[in-house]
Amino acid sequence: MKRLKAIRRWFARRFGYARLVCVALLIGIAALRIVDPAPVQELRVRTFDTFQALQPRHKTARPVTIVDIDDKSLARLGQWPWPRTRIADIVTNLTRLGAVVIAFDAVFSEPDRLNPDIAADTFNSLDEEMRARLRQLPSNDSIMAEAIKNSRVVLGESGGPNVRADLNEKLPVTGLAMLGEEPQPFMFMFPGLLRNVPVLEEAAAGRGLFTIRPERDGIVRRVPMIMVAQGITMPSLSFEMLRVASGSGTILIKADKAGIKSLGLKGFAIPTDLHGQLWIHYARRDPSIYVSAVDVLDGRVSPDRIAGKLIVIGTSATGLNDIKTTPVTPAMPGVEVHAQVLESALTGDVVSQPNYGIGIEFFAALIMGLLVIAFAPKFGPITLVAVGGMFASVLIGTSWYFYSQHRLLIDFTYPLLSTTAIYLTLIFASFVREQRQRRQIRSQFVQYMSPALVEQLAQSPERLVLGGEEREMTIMFSDMRGFTSISETYKSNPQGLTALMNRFLTPLSNAILARKGNIDKYMGDAIMAFWNAPLDDKQHQLNACDAALDMLERVDDLNREREQEAKDGGHVYVPLNIGVGLNTGSCVVGNMGSDVRFDYSVLGDSVNLASRLEGQTKEYGFPIIVGSRTALAAKEKFAIIELDFIMVKGKTEPEVIYAIAGREDVANSGRFQRLRNLTIEMLACYRGRDWDGALAAIERGRKTDEAQTLQYLYRLYEARIHAFQKEPPPDDWNGAFALTTK
Repeated sequence: MKRLKAIRRWFARRFGYARLVCVALLIGIAALRIVDPAPVQELRVRTFDTFQALQPRHKTARPVTIVDIDDKSLARLGQWPWPRTRIADIVTNLTRLGAVVIAFDAVFSEPDRLNPDIAADTFNSLDEEMRARLRQLPSNDSIMAEAIKNSRVVLGESGGPNVRADLNEKLPVTGLAMLGEEPQPFMFMFPGLLRNVPVLEEAAAGRGLFTIRPERDGIVRRVPMIMVAQGITMPSLSFEMLRVASGSGTILIKADKAGIKSLGLKGFAIPTDLHGQLWIHYARRDPSIYVSAVDVLDGRVSPDRIAGKLIVIGTSATGLNDIKTTPVTPAMPGVEVHAQVLESALTGDVVSQPNYGIGIEFFAALIMGLLVIAFAPKFGPITLVAVGGMFASVLIGTSWYFYSQHRLLIDFTYPLLSTTAIYLTLIFASFVREQRQRRQIRSQFVQYMSPALVEQLAQSPERLVLGGEEREMTIMFSDMRGFTSISETYKSNPQGLTALMNRFLTPLSNAILARKGNIDKYMGDAIMAFWNAPLDDKQHQLNACDAALDMLERVDDLNREREQEAKDGGHVYVPLNIGVGLNTGSCVVGNMGSDVRFDYSVLGDSVNLASRLEGQTKEYGFPIIVGSRTALAAKEKFAIIELDFIMVKGKTEPEVIYAIAGREDVANSGRFQRLRNLTIEMLACYRGRDWDGALAAIERGRKTDEAQTLQYLYRLYEARIHAFQKEPPPDDWNGAFALTTK
């Protein structure tokens, strides 16, 4: 047991629990096929019905004629049963016309009610002389027996549910020979046996059971060729006719451990299923093989309809209730079923379900099931449907080939259903896995992604690479300016400071999420966010810039609310300000952390530069500073001013940094154009080492309306110029400023 559990755990780790369940399912379905319950059998036989309906047996000969006790005969000769003398006349006429064998699809289990001796005892108006003369006459049964003795006649008998105490076990029976295993345990058993009156039995050339067992759904597909009735092993009516026609003395029954394989006569064998049943290869109903019984009596039947043929006497009359349902027609007289058996056997056009067929079915189910278990999880839905359709076509085509070309019934429903069940199990497991993955994604990303993006990601989890990937991203860092001084005012009210931080961070977070951003983390009063992961965002630079401007606007709205609250409450109002740094570049993003805890985060030089740019917003006097790649993508949609040419520690190439002053409406304003021109003039002089020209440009700028906006920038460059006037930069200086602080 421990070893079995260990194997199960190893398999689950190696191949997954879904595949382990599918292997168990494959074994379970195989066990179900071995048990073969009625619903499984019915599905299988209905498949064979479809084959027969599509390609019924084509008649190449008509070796059987049915003498029909039809409605016409009943109207002329009266109700059934007729006097045995009349039946004797039919037998005599058929024998004279050259019938090979005559069989009755009926049983004469009681003496004829019109026998002379019975009439003598029945009619009270007769005198004793008449009664004596009647008793001296031969019985109708003996007259029929004489006609039977002068021909080759097979009498029909019936297996039934009730044991008959009056069974005469001394009556003759057909001889049997067995080859292989004992066949009786595989045969159908009938507790009772209804036989003919002894005088007829002793005169007949053969005796056979005409009992037909419909399937569970009432359709006659198979007819037992050998049965056991009240302890006596007997052939069917049709097979006994073949024995008498062939002149064989005994019937050879071949059987193995799986069941009965075939029944044989001299130079002749019929394959059966394991219970000794013949699968009837039906042809369409054929009225041409019927002749009316009254026409036989009247001599109106052409000799070629009888000569050299097997004759079955039965009825198609509706009132006699011998109508069967078959795979090719909903209503066929039972007598024609016997005729169909004889035609199939005599023309060699029989179908069979070989005992090795179940081995083929098991092998097909095993191979296809293992292929689905192994490869289905690797295929996409379209490929899987196409491959599944191909497999189904191969199975159905193979089964049809065996039927149409070799008349073998090989079931494709079992391997097809087995494979389908495994396929559906894998689909269900995949569905459960995807739902679990979606829940994990929602729980992991809902805190720092917009609900719309979280839902997109949950619906398309394949777009998420949790193991880590490199991609171009835009990174944002934002921080509150003057947080220390603000927190001092809340020394005695830490709950108030917490409430303020939540009130401050909420609108900023909403601004980021509304522009398809993803919040990486909160660091006190600071926020780190990124764009273009885990979902692709082709406009990530523009969305990040929009989010930064939205954040400034929302802080302004918050400040107006707080200012009014301060006036109403009579306490000091301290405005909130933020700085935002944006940078675009290649980053590594994915789940990062330990085995115990991890977060979906981002790393790289571009992340570090974004953090440093945010730290420079106070120095340059602009609340939003962006890197060159961000500015390049945003220059057509936003008001952008070049600020500086910096050298970041750890990098070999300098970086041009820019400020975002507003959106497109600001960029098109006259004030912004003047502001940008003043900055361009000052930077050109500065980078050309024209210190006096740069200082003059600064002085001119201070006299304009834009001086307030540029005051921090002018102050920064004045300090640098004065330093360079005292100690000039090296000859290879390219205008870049070494940025060494955060």
